[in-house]
Amino acid sequence: MTRPLRILLIDDSNMDRHLAEEVFAEYADRCTVTTASSGQAALDAMLAPDAELPDVVLLDINMPGMSGFEVLTAMKGHPRLVRIPVVMLTTSNHDQDVRQAYTLHASSYLIKSVNFRDFVSQVEGFLEFWTRARLTSWPEITSS
Repeated sequence: MTRPLRILLIDDSNMDRHLAEEVFAEYADRCTVTTASSGQAALDAMLAPDAELPDVVLLDINMPGMSGFEVLTAMKGHPRLVRIPVVMLTTSNHDQDVRQAYTLHASSYLIKSVNFRDFVSQVEGFLEFWTRARLTSWPEITSS
């Protein structure tokens, strides 16, 4: 059996982070969730020398200071973070945002449901996919 999936959620909304933490807590046997309220805080945490890197990042687009696209660009430009899959989790369904996310090498684009039950279903689908998609023994990325 593999260890639980490590997820990093980057979202500036306290309410959205809290909601996601509550939903993911129902699946604590399958995943652990860490949150960051800004892109810069997330990058600093992942680049700390002793950081335990996430298996997948859930990233909001519209954040003050550093947008999700800027975070994605920084991650894909850094040798330690480049291989971490990034799923854009946002309320934006604008074609230009979807296109830009994939141009910047996002792994997928998920539009946040405003309905609680639908959001729970999205989380279940996300976990099902990423639990099966990762390697049996997810490789630790140690080089910087």
